[in-house]
Amino acid sequence: MIGLGLAAIGPGVGIGLIFAAYIAGVARQPEAQSRLQTIAILGFVLAEALFIISVALAFVLPI
Repeated sequence: MIGLGLAAIGPGVGIGLIFAAYIAGVARQPEAQSRLQTIAILGFVLAEALFIISVALAFVLPI
């Protein structure tokens, strides 16, 4: 379970970077907000899905 806690750091940092890039992009080009928002949400979903799969595997595969 310690490894699972450490593995949570990766998606957390990734999600932070995704939304930091989204905010910077909208600040530079406000008219592209809808397109950038779609891409940011897709990136968030993919990063969270990888973490959720790792949580499920941690409980299914006992060591």
